[in-house]
Amino acid sequence: SYGAAVAHIRQPDLSDVAVPPEHRKFQGYYKISRHYRWALGQVFRTFRYRAAIVVEDDLEVAPDFFEYFQAVLPLLEKDPSLWCASAWNDNGKEGLVDAGRAELLYRTDFFPGLGWLLLAELWDELEPKWPPAFWDDWMRQPEQRRGRACVRPEVSRTMTFGRKGVSHGQFFDQYLKFIKLNDRFVPFTQMDLSYLKKDEYERFFLQQVYSAPEIHLEELQKDSGRDPGAVRLQYRGRDSFKALAKALGLMDDLKSGVPRAGYRGIVSFVCRGRRVFLAPPSDWTGYDPSWS
Repeated sequence: SYGAAVAHIRQPDLSDVAVPPEHRKFQGYYKISRHYRWALGQVFRTFRYRAAIVVEDDLEVAPDFFEYFQAVLPLLEKDPSLWCASAWNDNGKEGLVDAGRAELLYRTDFFPGLGWLLLAELWDELEPKWPPAFWDDWMRQPEQRRGRACVRPEVSRTMTFGRKGVSHGQFFDQYLKFIKLNDRFVPFTQMDLSYLKKDEYERFFLQQVYSAPEIHLEELQKDSGRDPGAVRLQYRGRDSFKALAKALGLMDDLKSGVPRAGYRGIVSFVCRGRRVFLAPPSDWTGYDPSWS
């Protein structure tokens, strides 16, 4: 129905990639990385677009998917502390998000992918050093992220139905198939999103997190829901983070020391209808890549 408005371009090289012998079983990851480099090169070099949204072929999108990206595009253009926007919440399982607050957006230090927006300027920076494989984890390294954040929603604007893929369904049955896809249209382009600018965001978000009363996991789990106010669970190291995340049904893996959906080490989610911040001590000084 879109007629000539859609250009279908095809990767000219589908041959196998030369890989180190120990990576023979990872051939698919090398092909994907090659494809990204080629496709983004086409979008930004040949067609000269100034921004692009990347989606995988096994994603379903929400009714306000494009509205969301249209609204956050100006933020990316104005705020150098942001380097991308993603439609995905890694901890976006039903029960871990507040579906009634679908308009909520966050900054995250973790690169989520799975439906994401980047500017041509970022491709100028990444293309010369683009990796031969495992491009998404490469993006999560401090050398690429360079202290910048990504915008992500409370309720995901994408969901994946792809159990079969290069990663052989890693995480699919445990997490990905339970991701809640937003089902109502939020008019983001008519909203003031200036609260996502770094200084403003840190002022209100950190205040919100560290003014929330600290409680222990046992209290949260046996909480009868009498007090619906936000609470904070504190972790003091890698093992403590992983144990709490696992107990709460969050994704507990870390990439370059950054927790999924985390910002300044803080992961925001819902437990039994209550807002919870899984947070490091307030004197947090930065991520430790050895936590990966």
